[in-house]
Amino acid sequence: MRIESSRWLRGPNRYLARPVRVTQVRLDGLTGRETCEFPGLPERLLDLLPGLAEHHCAAGAPGGFVKRLYGGTYFGHTAEHMAIEMSNVLGREVSFGRTVGTADPAVFDVIMECPLDEPYDSEISEKLLENAIGLILALTRGETPALPDLSEIQRRYERERPGPSTQAIARAARERDIPVERVGDLSLLRLGYGRHRRLVWAALTDQTSAIGVDIAGDKELTRQLLAEAGIPVARGGAAEDEATALQLFEELGPPVVVKPRGGRQGRHVYLGIDTPDAVRTAYRAATAEGGQAVVERQVDGRDYRVLTVGGEIVAAAERVAAHVIGDGRTDIEGLIERANRDPRRGVGHARALTRLAIDEVAATLLGRQGLAAHDVPETGHIVWLRDNANLSTGGTSVDVTARVHPSVADLCRRVAGLVGLDIAGIDLRLPDIAEELPLDCGGVIEVNAAPGLRMHLEQHDVGAAIVDALFPAGTPSRVPTVAITGTNGKTTVARLTAHLLSGAGLRVGLTTTDGVVVGGRLVQRADATGPRSAQVVLGDPTVDAAVLETARGGLVRQGLGYDWSDVGVITNLVSDHLGQDGIESMEDLVDLKSIVAERVREGGAIILNADDPRSRDLEFSGREIIWCSLDPRNPLVRRHWDSGGRAYLLADGWLVELAARRWVPLLAAHEFGGGFGGAARHLVANALAATAAARVLGVTTARVAERLRTFGADPADNPGRGMLLRCADVHVLVDYAHNPAAIAAVSDLVERVWGCERAVAAITLPGDRRDDLLRESAAVVASRFGRIVLYEDHDLRGRAMGEVPGILRDELRRAAPHAECVQVRTVDEAVPAALALARPGDVVLLLYEKIEPVLAMLGALGAHHAGEVGVTDVNLGKTMAWTGTG
Repeated sequence: MRIESSRWLRGPNRYLARPVRVTQVRLDGLTGRETCEFPGLPERLLDLLPGLAEHHCAAGAPGGFVKRLYGGTYFGHTAEHMAIEMSNVLGREVSFGRTVGTADPAVFDVIMECPLDEPYDSEISEKLLENAIGLILALTRGETPALPDLSEIQRRYERERPGPSTQAIARAARERDIPVERVGDLSLLRLGYGRHRRLVWAALTDQTSAIGVDIAGDKELTRQLLAEAGIPVARGGAAEDEATALQLFEELGPPVVVKPRGGRQGRHVYLGIDTPDAVRTAYRAATAEGGQAVVERQVDGRDYRVLTVGGEIVAAAERVAAHVIGDGRTDIEGLIERANRDPRRGVGHARALTRLAIDEVAATLLGRQGLAAHDVPETGHIVWLRDNANLSTGGTSVDVTARVHPSVADLCRRVAGLVGLDIAGIDLRLPDIAEELPLDCGGVIEVNAAPGLRMHLEQHDVGAAIVDALFPAGTPSRVPTVAITGTNGKTTVARLTAHLLSGAGLRVGLTTTDGVVVGGRLVQRADATGPRSAQVVLGDPTVDAAVLETARGGLVRQGLGYDWSDVGVITNLVSDHLGQDGIESMEDLVDLKSIVAERVREGGAIILNADDPRSRDLEFSGREIIWCSLDPRNPLVRRHWDSGGRAYLLADGWLVELAARRWVPLLAAHEFGGGFGGAARHLVANALAATAAARVLGVTTARVAERLRTFGADPADNPGRGMLLRCADVHVLVDYAHNPAAIAAVSDLVERVWGCERAVAAITLPGDRRDDLLRESAAVVASRFGRIVLYEDHDLRGRAMGEVPGILRDELRRAAPHAECVQVRTVDEAVPAALALARPGDVVLLLYEKIEPVLAMLGALGAHHAGEVGVTDVNLGKTMAWTGTG
């Protein structure tokens, strides 16, 4: 039993709306074996992981998995539950898991939920599954293994998980339905989409003043700035050497505080300094990493931290320095060990509190109290481990927000404004925060940019306060988003939709198989139909609207790149890509593509093809369904319109909108740019879907018609899809058709405009298609064309050289034995061969693998954009059998 591969699905996927890791496990010698075949295995496993008794499994209640364990279950399923339980033992709470068989009975896909905001490259799930497999192998050998040491995985989890501040902000954003994306393993969050996108890094935001951060980072500058504004601060100054530090000590009088001028998190802060020797020692420690030190008069009082967000007080806490309390029996080391068992304590900032330790600073302070680590303090005796009260050095806090006196609150608001921080942690030393601010108090000790939120989180939703400051009530966090999937036509519908939206004055981010386009400019050339490309667009603050082509590969391998869209389009659902990535049947393919529709927000719209049998069977609730059809007599559309629904049709040669019981002609089909005078019915169908999407997002009918007329005027509008060039006296129709339905559609166009007897087909097909789909595609070509050139993709996609052309050739010979068929190796040979077979006035249908080299080669041969082609006697649409008003 072993792991073969693993992949992370970052967004909504076919298993769950949250991230999951899919790990492929080969059972080897345990193939077909069940847990009940190994006496004592269930008991020994439950002894190892008693929490398994609470797992529901398919029973839907605690004990469900145990029942399966005793009754017999496969070991892929067993490993899934073991890994989930070990995850929970680490405090990494996950609940969803699933084990799915593959075409190979020895291989299972084990799916495990991943915590939100876990880094995409985290291997924790995989490591836990490896440990589960190791235990299974030992158990099936009759051994009684011990639970493996998970400490390294635990440490990795603590390093990778977002800190409490980041978690609080992310959680608050999600509760307001604001999109959240963590950047790598950093504490940096992207909130919102497009032009509403905001950045938050712990308690820093993209509104935080850089000047304010610099001021707060300079303790002496902060003190001077506040003092000049009449804010009560401790007297003191900066020391660039020991002599200056000693001079300040003499002027201020003991006790003083010595700290780094640019210090943070309470590091190297020394309180209670009352002798020149202590000043020297503290100065050297405070400047050990370079820079100056600040020497200030130590102010009497209690330590407080006040958090301001957007100029308002959101939380306040009294801070207590790290300490333990004696019980008369336990030594100081034991008391520290006991305190560290508190699950809230962790290393660094990963938990609400920081672990205590006897380091050099603590040991020195213990000595000042006349104590050592092995001493046993009396019951109730407080043993201090730190002078300063920072949480990052082990301190604790008590919430005092409700007790803050108005004069103190006013002081803190003034301080945050003077320093220029939208989020500030203001450290005060006062007799009592609930009392009127004394004029002669020490007051403000420090001002902190990016203040830690940990001390406030148990009592106050400070994450929500930060999110509310970034997105005040009623402020949008999203841009209009259209997601497009299906089998054929996705790229053209995406390009058309972007063309229509940009005509309405929106700056559109577009992803397609050819790359990422922002504002009409190609910014990234790639197959950009997966989640990473979607995030490029949605994370761009210049984008007003997003149009995302969403292909099968990205859905299977990484999930969606967004949480919700406003409009989902499914162009059609026909056979393609079967036998790849676990998609074995049309039912599998339909389920996968339906994810795009399922992730349309409630109240959004789903656009479906009423002429596609499989699309007609889809059902979705809570969203508007809009049907598109080339057949005005389609009974489904008629029923839908009768019930008040919206639809878009080709009727009487017009693109028509049916809405609100009105029939509104939009554009004559022959005026649709790039539609071959309406002869390209598949492109007209694409135009209907794009029109529906644009209309949902508010583009006017007049603007839609105007933009549909101009589409295709520039060859860059829709490169490689129904693209017509002229090479001498022969037309070349370049298209990406690569499955039977697509080839049939473009062949119909050739038949309507030129007649297939005037056509040559130069074809290639991807090697990752099943043999039966390759033969079916070849049969379509054979039924339409008498002159054919075969060539091979550069990327063989796992096939042997010559294998795909061989399959196509054999099927062509069987289906059309009299056809003239030429086989060459590459597209560089195929195009000249096809042109040689063509006669003046003919057309060459060229199916390609990559568009750029094809266009470059045709350009070298003198080909140029042909523009519109005249079409006569083309049946553009059946007569309307029913009419509406308008």
